[in-house]
Amino acid sequence: MKRQFDSASGPYKKKDMDIIKLYEDYGIDYKTEGHKHCREGWVNTPCPFCSGNPGYHLGFPLGGYVFKCYRCGKHSIVEGLAGLLSISLSEAKRIAKEYKGMASQNKTTKQQIIKPLGFKYPTNTGPLQKQHKLYLQQRGFDPDKLEEKYGLMGTGPISLLSDGKKKIDYKHRIIIPIYWNGRLCTFQARSIKKVTEHSDLKYLAAPKSREIMHHKHILYADPKNWEKMKGGTGIVVEGVTDVWKLGDNAVATFGIEYKIQQVIELAKHLKRAAIVFDEEPQARRQAKRLVEDLLLMGVDAWYVPVTKDPGSMSEEEAKYLVKQLLK
Repeated sequence: MKRQFDSASGPYKKKDMDIIKLYEDYGIDYKTEGHKHCREGWVNTPCPFCSGNPGYHLGFPLGGYVFKCYRCGKHSIVEGLAGLLSISLSEAKRIAKEYKGMASQNKTTKQQIIKPLGFKYPTNTGPLQKQHKLYLQQRGFDPDKLEEKYGLMGTGPISLLSDGKKKIDYKHRIIIPIYWNGRLCTFQARSIKKVTEHSDLKYLAAPKSREIMHHKHILYADPKNWEKMKGGTGIVVEGVTDVWKLGDNAVATFGIEYKIQQVIELAKHLKRAAIVFDEEPQARRQAKRLVEDLLLMGVDAWYVPVTKDPGSMSEEEAKYLVKQLLK
């Protein structure tokens, strides 16, 4: 039998890919009939790569070797597995290689369906106040500049937002709007109080039920400058404060645990990508993994070791680093 080739992961035999077994092992919702998007010989599931009206748009032919979405097109085995299982491309490649296209025997719980409630900021969200500006100044930022450029806002001692089941406390935080494709999609909230192991998290995301798009499926950058970066070089960082410090060519993944959707967006937009994560061992590993994933997607990517968190750099240090990376 001839070998079929998946450009991102190597050769596989068609018969090796038992997609129904994979979906059942990993608890992925699928249909083979009874839905308008199903046709004979195909197995369909909701596509993790495109948004819009829900449906079973992502199809895989029985005995096949490539995913196909009715809306966003073809996806290789590695890309498809990474999106469906919310894992990195390198991890998907490892699974595909280990099982020759078969799913792992380890089962995961089917994801809970989140009922959308519509985008909303926490109560008592307003312009930055003295305490928010003081916090930013102590971190080496110009609060007025950030407020104007990134639309930062703040909350006071009472600030709540319901996720549909409970009310989440957003008091004493800087609210960071997150835009994608010109649309306000979600937000992050940074505590301005000292964070301890017994206190609230340093960063709080918007509830999933309040997000137009999940923040881990998109990226953070100044919307105007993100468009200017198209086909050029981007500096990929962990968090929003890193973007603020490194400026117009920086884009953040909201932490080191990036998602396949973010890799795809980076690959669609950038020709070159410098990965500048923190110097902690786990961050270094994830940065190097992201480099591998982007290289697989055709991006000229490389890892940049740093001695301190980019968000903690002085203005002079940040300007020097950016200048070196954009040469």
